[in-house]
Amino acid sequence: MQISLNTSKPKWYDRLWAAFIFFTRLPLWRIHQPPKEAYTSVVEFWPLAGWLTGGVMAGTLWIANRWFSIEISIIFAIIARLLLTGALHEDGLADFLDGFGAGGDRERILGIMKDSHIGTYGVLGLIFYYLIFYNILVRISNDLYMMMFFMVAADSYSKMLAGQIVQFLPYARNEETAKSGVVYRKFSTPSAIFYFLQGILPMLGILYLNNFFGWHTIIFGPCFTLFFLYYLMAHKIGGYTGDCCGALFLLCELTCYVMAIV
Repeated sequence: MQISLNTSKPKWYDRLWAAFIFFTRLPLWRIHQPPKEAYTSVVEFWPLAGWLTGGVMAGTLWIANRWFSIEISIIFAIIARLLLTGALHEDGLADFLDGFGAGGDRERILGIMKDSHIGTYGVLGLIFYYLIFYNILVRISNDLYMMMFFMVAADSYSKMLAGQIVQFLPYARNEETAKSGVVYRKFSTPSAIFYFLQGILPMLGILYLNNFFGWHTIIFGPCFTLFFLYYLMAHKIGGYTGDCCGALFLLCELTCYVMAIV
């Protein structure tokens, strides 16, 4: 079903509820079904959803580590987030890599990204992504509690950065051809401020606990990833798609972890 853009803005709690329904696989729709227009504003609460997905990942790590080695616990933590999100962002990363990896003109790239079948670039990209991600998690696992806090901070901060693409670029398709039937609304000023706080507060917390060691690389490193991918999307397809948002999040988050060990 297509979600139409309405001129009236839904209530904040409907938009928040829609965000958790959209970005997780929790059956919250059984409790309350927000209006369709609320889904155009879900990005405004994407970092807050990161508090949940990062928290589930950290909590799974802590529980699993009571009975298993840290290496096995990390795998359980990754699986827990995949189950919670339904691999939504991984699907976006795979489609993004397939589309931009194959190249061609704008229509060809958008057509490949909309195809539900995963290609060679997508498969290889996910393999290399998780090899790097897993090995970095193992490397920083000497301080379990700091690692758990960082999981939440990196998740929410990277989603805050990735969602900026909605402000920077137009949607590359239209509402009728959108993969999810949603065209995201640009932020109002109050929404943008709250959006920024959702993403930056957990990161400032973990940096404070770590005496702000390496803060400049952790904060600004993912920004360079965002800028590079922004330029690529603007140059190749003249906008963004939902798959681009998922790819942006995962690659910005991976950059956070890479910067943490530099």
